[in-house]
Amino acid sequence: SMGVKQTICRIEASGLRGPAAHAVREASGADLFIDPDAETAAEVLELLDFPGADEVAHMANGEVVVIGASLPAEAPLVGRTLGDIAEEFEPDWDFMVASIGRGEETIIPRRDHRLEAGDHVRIVAKRRARRLVIELLGLAKHTPKRVMLLGGGRTAEILAKSLTSRGVQVVVVERNPERARELAEQLENCLVLEGDITDDDLLHEADVGRYEMVVALTGEDDANILACLFAKANGTTETVAVLHRLALLGLLSGAGVDVALSPRTATANGVLRFVRGGVAAVATFLHGDAEVLELEVANGSPADGSLVSELELPKDALIAAFVRDGKPQIGRGKSRLRAKDHVVVVAMPSSVDEVHRVLG
Repeated sequence: SMGVKQTICRIEASGLRGPAAHAVREASGADLFIDPDAETAAEVLELLDFPGADEVAHMANGEVVVIGASLPAEAPLVGRTLGDIAEEFEPDWDFMVASIGRGEETIIPRRDHRLEAGDHVRIVAKRRARRLVIELLGLAKHTPKRVMLLGGGRTAEILAKSLTSRGVQVVVVERNPERARELAEQLENCLVLEGDITDDDLLHEADVGRYEMVVALTGEDDANILACLFAKANGTTETVAVLHRLALLGLLSGAGVDVALSPRTATANGVLRFVRGGVAAVATFLHGDAEVLELEVANGSPADGSLVSELELPKDALIAAFVRDGKPQIGRGKSRLRAKDHVVVVAMPSSVDEVHRVLG
């Protein structure tokens, strides 16, 4: 590969999976294969576990979960400081508020920060705390049982298979008659409707409001947004639009699109995990600019054997959790880190190098 140290290959054909993918990988010498459609489908699936959240990422082999959501006025966390919240759950912490997005600003919070309605909070939690986190964020309690996918591309196909295997009732709307037929043959237990996703009559007839989640994932951003707005106006609980032009995101908050996902950030996260050697997982999100990193504490690094409170971390970086011997713990000032711990850090991009220095 012409003196290049590592090659990343993006794949887009369904046939390039399993044995076929392995053969291509061997022949091409590429180090990492990224499939944007599968990455995007995975992001939608993760949202199902936290209905009402707009970001979900798993770290440390799934032991730690990062959830982002806007706080509704009735959420139990509203009006309380982080110090109050910490005291209520003393001594057994299962979660931490790791960042707050307020207007244009992203805050890595301290004890005296008070949460307000409309704040976009990111919580880092142990996997077992799922129910508690859903309750504290004021999110919906029920996982969607009926999902409508608008657009029948590869992402929709991957998603439909995963959803039906979980027992979710799925309807796919696809404009191209040939593709609609192909999907109807390939997808068992799935209803495929042929039609245009921006056709209000079609969506009305399909009773779009009966579906708890509608995911619009055609290649056309404006069609995806319009369809979500129509679904929302007709009673759909949660709408997800897959967008290719990130500039549109700013226009959407509060406009009837609950979640915007981007194949570009889904792909970027896959690439980042790989490129940032020594980083086991990384999540960059569309809301605000804080990153969530998972790093392993290196032998003899400044963090090895130190209390979290002693670490010289930048102000806008926070040790949110760490996993030792497969057991997750929430980061606290009095937690002592050891080599081989997997640490989940929330940091602004400008602090990432400094975090690497302290932990690595």
